[in-house]
Amino acid sequence: MSIDEWYNKWRKMLPFGPWSFPDIEEMMNEMEKEFAQLSDIENQVPKGLIREKTESDGTVRREIGPIVYGYSVTIGPDGKPVIREFGNVKKGGAPLKGLTDQREPLVDVVETDRAIRVIAELPGVNKDEIEVTAEGTKLTISVASEEHKFFKELDLPAPVKPDTARSTYNNGILEIVFEKESPSGKGVRLKIE
Repeated sequence: MSIDEWYNKWRKMLPFGPWSFPDIEEMMNEMEKEFAQLSDIENQVPKGLIREKTESDGTVRREIGPIVYGYSVTIGPDGKPVIREFGNVKKGGAPLKGLTDQREPLVDVVETDRAIRVIAELPGVNKDEIEVTAEGTKLTISVASEEHKFFKELDLPAPVKPDTARSTYNNGILEIVFEKESPSGKGVRLKIE
């Protein structure tokens, strides 16, 4: 083993010399593992998020994205905070775990005595590309165009009448208002045995 090989091996084992700190070494090792996982990023990303662009000089440049993660915090009718996540990245352990080419839009749900209002952010989408399905307490919003892919399935706070829905789409904001399904109000007489 040459002196240079010995020195490089010794330096890898103790990156800060013989006076090294174990906590810092552990942190450096964890960072190296994270970088090793990121080096294979192209194989981890869904194909729908990778685009190739040809520059004016003829070179091909690959772009990945958009990669979006966010959350909104609102105060519910009971005074407790309601946290909703949006984007195309889900919480997980490994980098890019749960990444999809379908972005989850930012959605707010507002409930009143008689109605439920759903507001969804769908930027850059044409009105004709939006599909909305409602059944009972389930609402699904999806867009599957070449440029934009959105998907959100949510539970509404109460059953709604889908045939009463009024919806508008303006400047990237979809707003849907449903009437609540009212209880029949008629009780059923029970026979006592």
